[in-house]
Amino acid sequence: RRYHANHLTFGFMYAWTERFVLPLSHDEVVHGKSPLIYKMPGDEWQKFANLRLLFVFMWTRPGKKLLFMGGEFAQTREWDHDRELDWWLDRQPLHAGVRALIGDLNRLHRELPALHELDAEPQGFTWIDCNNVDESIFVYRRRDAAGREVVIVINATPVVRTNHRIALPSAGIWIERLNSDALAYGGSGVGNSGRVVAVEEPWMSLDCSAWITVPPLGALVLEAPG
Repeated sequence: RRYHANHLTFGFMYAWTERFVLPLSHDEVVHGKSPLIYKMPGDEWQKFANLRLLFVFMWTRPGKKLLFMGGEFAQTREWDHDRELDWWLDRQPLHAGVRALIGDLNRLHRELPALHELDAEPQGFTWIDCNNVDESIFVYRRRDAAGREVVIVINATPVVRTNHRIALPSAGIWIERLNSDALAYGGSGVGNSGRVVAVEEPWMSLDCSAWITVPPLGALVLEAPG
C-alpha cells in the first residue's frame, strides 16, 4: 500500500467540488470482475479484514454511500440477475461479521453528525496524517456544524502498530466507537479497550496527542470527549 498512498488520498483534493455519491455498484461485481471479497489481497482472514477496512474508509469519508446487493455480507459469487443472492452465507461467521459491521456503521453514521452533516463542505474534513506511507497509517478528522469531532485511524497493513502516536485536537478520553478488528466482526480483537486518553502534548500540527494500538488491516473511529 505504501506505493499507492496517493490513490487513497487524492480524492480528498476535489471532494467538495460537487456532491459525491460513493458507489460500489453492480458494475464492480459482474462480467468476470469478481465480488468485492475476492478483489481483496491475502488469505481468507486478510480478505475479510481488508473488506471491513474498505467499508469503514467508505463510511467515514465525505460523500453519500451506495452498496450493491450482497456487498453487505461479502457475497462470494458474481451477481446474477437470474437468481437470488447467497443468503446462506450470512450464517458463516466471517460473512456475518461483515453484515454486523455494516449495521453498526449505519447506526454510527446516523448518531454522529460529524460523519455526514458537512459532507459537501471542506470544514467537515481535515487530514491529521496523510504522509505516513511507510506504515500505511492514515488519520483524519470529521466535524459537524457544532464543532463536534470524530477522528478516524486507518491501518492499511496486516501489522499491529503498538505504541503508535497520533495527534488529536483535544485532551481527555476519546471513546473508541468502532473498531473494524473487533471479535464481533470476525477480527482479531486488537484495540484500545474502548477508549484512548489524549494528553496536552503537542504532536504534528495539533496541541494534544495519544499513544494507541492500531489493529492490523483495521480502522478505528474515535469520538471526542464531551
